[in-house]
Amino acid sequence: MVILNYTLLTLIFVLAPALAIWLCRRVALLEKLGPIMLLYAFGIILGNIPWKPAEMPLMQELATSATIPLAIPMMLFGCHFTLKEASTQLKVCISGFLSVFIAIVVGYLLYGKHISEGAEIGGIMSGMYTGGMLNAAAIQSIFRVEEQSYIIMCSYDVIISFLYLVFLVSVGYKFFRWIYGEKTTTNLSPEERMELEKQIAEQKRNPYAGLWSRSGMKELGKIIGITLLVVGISAAATLPFPSEWFMVVFILTLSTLGVVCSFIKPIRKLERSFDIGMYLIYIFSIAMASMADFSELNLAEGVNQILFLCIAVFGSTLLHALFCRIMRV
Repeated sequence: MVILNYTLLTLIFVLAPALAIWLCRRVALLEKLGPIMLLYAFGIILGNIPWKPAEMPLMQELATSATIPLAIPMMLFGCHFTLKEASTQLKVCISGFLSVFIAIVVGYLLYGKHISEGAEIGGIMSGMYTGGMLNAAAIQSIFRVEEQSYIIMCSYDVIISFLYLVFLVSVGYKFFRWIYGEKTTTNLSPEERMELEKQIAEQKRNPYAGLWSRSGMKELGKIIGITLLVVGISAAATLPFPSEWFMVVFILTLSTLGVVCSFIKPIRKLERSFDIGMYLIYIFSIAMASMADFSELNLAEGVNQILFLCIAVFGSTLLHALFCRIMRV
């Protein structure tokens, strides 16, 4: 029975992301929500059923601990760094980081300090809004934030981000064009239209198609092999440090080596490395969500969390626009 439970939980954690991706590609509404939101919802249901198997905590711990160290280098292998327009890119980065920093500090002082682990949640948000879900998951691993707090933050983030996108595509783009003195409409040249159509087609491409073909398996083997080597070196790099510094040194070394590998052309040309790393993030999402116990949900903290996120998202966007306007980006 024990072996059966372990097998069943493994299949659920591994195959649920594939089902979420399949549903999102076929249902327009689910496509707007995205696989991660579906996996959060499914994980929360899975983690709050009354007849959970006793083996679940161990499987949750294994899934959340193993996926992030593997995903980080995989998702960095394909990075392409260029010196072209480096000055403009540097200005945008400085503006973006500073905007997020100010917004999160203000949000924390107003609302974040009233929620449990508010400072740590602010740290995770700073990673999420400067580098996406991978950063958020890595910082969660470093800070070891309670699973329930992390999942609540991510769930509210999906809602706020949806409202943010609605704002951008409805009146937001007109508002920011007005700030910059740009035209409210844009006529695309044939070349620009072709490039836009190419990007749209790329977004709709199934990144996992052909993965089980001969060439796909060969590429998968290379990605896994290089990733395990990076993980091994990163683990060895932690040996001179005290145990409490293990996760910080480990994650930073993983990230650094992942970027270093991106400068090696054969590694950078591994087309599926980012998508395989993203699949591991999906596994992390459902496993992490299944750890949340919503029977102890604090509604008062939820309101403060939502307001904290609103300031972080909308406040940083406005500041970023103003800073870029000042720097003439």
